[in-house]
Amino acid sequence: MVKAWLMDNCLENQFLEHQRSPPVPVTIEELKSKTGVLYCKIDPDLEKEKLETLKIDRGYTYEDIIELDPEKLPNFDQAMKKFYEEHIHTDEEIRYILEGSGYFDVRFPNEDWVRISLEKGDLIVLPAGIYHRFTLDSKKYVKAMRLFIGEPVWTPYYRPSDEMEVRQNYVKYFRERI
Repeated sequence: MVKAWLMDNCLENQFLEHQRSPPVPVTIEELKSKTGVLYCKIDPDLEKEKLETLKIDRGYTYEDIIELDPEKLPNFDQAMKKFYEEHIHTDEEIRYILEGSGYFDVRFPNEDWVRISLEKGDLIVLPAGIYHRFTLDSKKYVKAMRLFIGEPVWTPYYRPSDEMEVRQNYVKYFRERI
């Protein structure tokens, strides 16, 4: 099962856990109800049919594989800084971890950061308009499948992007639920 927690306010070394002291865990139910983030576990070695069913059910028609590793990715440090800048997208962001591990950070409505630890078999769906960022953990390696509805759109809109319609729709949806 996925692990998530409220982050501390330390800005040093993005690859560390950054848990508060004492730790404040966040459940999958809280993530879903407060942010719209969806999660499921699919064993990439044993549950290929489960992945195919999810792709059909959610309308994912495009996929590719990304591998983040200091030895294989040119300009690794620059890429990690770019992925770690807070941003939104106009479409869902879907990542399925095939190997390795990393963190997605998302904002709770009160602006607290929640760190979500992902490893092999974890699939996460971030809704369009949610402020988020990504980093590897201290192992500095991940191989992930990216899924898209239609042609891939990979345009980050860095914070502040509150005037964008996708962000306003996201915020409105969660304000109405509280």
